[in-house]
Amino acid sequence: MEELAIKPSVLSHPKPAVSSPAISITTQPTEALNPKSIVVTWAQHQDEVREAQRLRFSVFAGEMGANLSSKVPGHDVDLFDDFCEHLLVRDANTQQVVGTYRVLTPAQARRVGGTYTDTEFDLTRLRHIRDRMVELGRSCVHPDHRHGGVIMALWGALFDFMDRNDLDTMIGCATIPMQHQGPHGMVGGGHAAASIWRQVKEKHLASIDLHVRPRLPLPIDQLDDSLNVEPPALIKGYLRLGAKVLGPPAWDPDFNAADLPMLMRAADLPARYRKFLLGA
Repeated sequence: MEELAIKPSVLSHPKPAVSSPAISITTQPTEALNPKSIVVTWAQHQDEVREAQRLRFSVFAGEMGANLSSKVPGHDVDLFDDFCEHLLVRDANTQQVVGTYRVLTPAQARRVGGTYTDTEFDLTRLRHIRDRMVELGRSCVHPDHRHGGVIMALWGALFDFMDRNDLDTMIGCATIPMQHQGPHGMVGGGHAAASIWRQVKEKHLASIDLHVRPRLPLPIDQLDDSLNVEPPALIKGYLRLGAKVLGPPAWDPDFNAADLPMLMRAADLPARYRKFLLGA
């Protein structure tokens, strides 16, 4: 999800000053969920961003086998990071960063020339919502903290950010690893991704006016899409929040994964989540 002009960048490229008082970022910990064990903050300087980038490298390269080219060894760094706001979840006892998202606002997307999702999909049909659309990306959680509390804490902070800045739409790429856990063991070769696409398009496909096209499509027609596999937990979470899939997956060779384009709107949140995430 991308687009918001905010505070000066925590990295090397300063963001434009903004006159609107509506554009702001929470700098105090968000304590809506289990404050004794989880603290949610926005990165305020480069050292904090580096913590997120180290976690990302550990998960994407160490666990998923992604081929990451970075000028900073042991860190996942790309050209979009300097233009993003970085949301951090810390273990309150150790202060270790155990979860992260990065957020690219509309104004910053214009500065960098687009979103990460633009590099994988043709987003022409989304042009009418870009000025209200943020891009969420690089979501990951430390393996010792993969429970609902961390994810809900992240989402609570994200929806608060959206609400206070008058934004209503989030987009992003939801990753399906090529080696995906099925009911009878690991499934590789893209068959799991093809099967998950078949499942989600039946109930969660967006209206045709929002469809996007992958620049490097996963070859669905050459894969077995009949497998009984469940989507990754994060994708299932998005769907429970009312997210829509915008089209078939792209193949991301660097991350050894298939990426589903997804869109989520605050207005589509089911009632059972609205009170916690929006206070409504």
